[in-house]
Amino acid sequence: MQEFILQQKNNIWFGSFPLLTEAGVINACSCRLHGESAVVGGTLNLALHVGDEPELVLRNRERFAQAVGVDALRLTTCAQVHGSEVAVVDEALVGAGALSLADTIAGTDALVTRLRNVPLLLFFADCVPVLLADTKSSAIGLAHAGWRGTVAQIAKKTVQALVDNFGCEPQNLVAAIAPSIGSCCYEVDDFVRDKAQGYEEFFAPVEQKPGKYMLDLWSYNRRELLEAGLLPEHIAVSGICTADNHELFCSYRTEAGKTGRMGVCLCRP
Repeated sequence: MQEFILQQKNNIWFGSFPLLTEAGVINACSCRLHGESAVVGGTLNLALHVGDEPELVLRNRERFAQAVGVDALRLTTCAQVHGSEVAVVDEALVGAGALSLADTIAGTDALVTRLRNVPLLLFFADCVPVLLADTKSSAIGLAHAGWRGTVAQIAKKTVQALVDNFGCEPQNLVAAIAPSIGSCCYEVDDFVRDKAQGYEEFFAPVEQKPGKYMLDLWSYNRRELLEAGLLPEHIAVSGICTADNHELFCSYRTEAGKTGRMGVCLCRP
């Protein structure tokens, strides 16, 4: 099975994981092509928090939602703060952040729900999207794992939230690690490595640059998922580096911070 496939509908390009699709879950990682943006012209920025014109962002979201097959007014988002808090999306939170930052879910970097037809939507430009779905129930989870979230074990905490709130069993979960910055491009320093006690294996020293390392966030998060009880064959990794493929995906590092955000959407229909 191919781990990750690109497709388009109505000229909106996005990628998805057959592993999740076969589990009956809508999953889509937006590409930056063919949108409207005042930040970077012609790009499909889906985030309201990067200084873009709100009406352009909402038009991009509507087109993306139509292409993916979800209701744009039910998109449910959170104010990502590079932490490890997980919010449970109930009926009262459906549509939070869909049209405005004012009512987005505050101080949260992961969402879980078992409601159907509630598209979770998080935003990325190099950080790691971690997608989760239960094969025995309607429960799903979506996490934003930058280096801070990763060392705070947000992937593992999102699995635990599915277990605690919905009675999921980890061996029945399938997961995907979507396009994000790869170890080929992600250089960090001792400050970051020192925060990752027990996970030093994912930091490769850079030759002739003491105190510098290339960090493998994909393998780091995969190990967290395995430690949480997922089966190895239930974890798909896209293997696509956003920094190396910034013509398709937003990359904060490659574009020196001047970029929009790709959206990752997860929904149980």
